[in-house]
Amino acid sequence: MAIFRAGHVVKVPFPHTDKNTRQHRPALVVSRGGIGKDDALLWVVMITSAENRKWPGDQTIQLLEATGLPIVSLIRPTKIATIEKRDAEIIGEVSNELLTLVMQEICKNIAPPSP
Repeated sequence: MAIFRAGHVVKVPFPHTDKNTRQHRPALVVSRGGIGKDDALLWVVMITSAENRKWPGDQTIQLLEATGLPIVSLIRPTKIATIEKRDAEIIGEVSNELLTLVMQEICKNIAPPSP
């Protein structure tokens, strides 16, 4: 099985639940790798076409070669999901600079512990 890390662009089945009809969509791994029991899960954020309306916090993927994506796309940090690691396939990766911007957006939305 592949070794996943934050910054990998993966192809995942969508919807993430068991349905008869599945399509594959790109996503960005934001966990440090496998998490949960037996490291069987990944946290990922949505990657969508740049043709879609941009949301606050979205990051544009311009450099496509390393990502494995066919078109300019948006990373949407507000759409985070937990998926089964076995369902993900690595197709590329984003730059450390772009990953840092995505992680900063995620951190903006995580509440600190209550006093």
